[in-house]
Amino acid sequence: MSISQIGVFVENHPGHVARVLDAFVEAEVQVRGYCMSDTGDYGIVRFVVDNPEKAKQVLADMGCAVVAKEVLCLRLPDRPGELARIMGVFAKLNINVEYSYSLVSTYIAISVKDLAAAEEALKKETVELIDQAQLTALVDLDRSNAQEGR
Repeated sequence: MSISQIGVFVENHPGHVARVLDAFVEAEVQVRGYCMSDTGDYGIVRFVVDNPEKAKQVLADMGCAVVAKEVLCLRLPDRPGELARIMGVFAKLNINVEYSYSLVSTYIAISVKDLAAAEEALKKETVELIDQAQLTALVDLDRSNAQEGR
């Protein structure tokens, strides 16, 4: 069970990421998670969105080189120590976390080399793994609630 993360290299200058986000808005792609790292002249930007295929097309149309990668997405209970607990599970099994970032609410995307091993490790934990369909359903629910003024 995983979600699709979209990674792009963007020039590190004012307004470039804003143009990408504006293009997502125009294409009705909902960003659920976002991470940007500076590498000097370029930045690595990672997006978790409701519609990865549409987002990849938007980025390709903008001339961006796009890389998609499967990552784990889990919903942590909203209480102190939960992230430390999950990182401890991986540490005990010698699973290296390459990077992680939070999404909306208490969702977190985690990149590891062996998704299957990490997913197996989490089956015994009180954590909910999220797949792309569930993430999309959350976006649809958010849109519906926004339209109804909730």
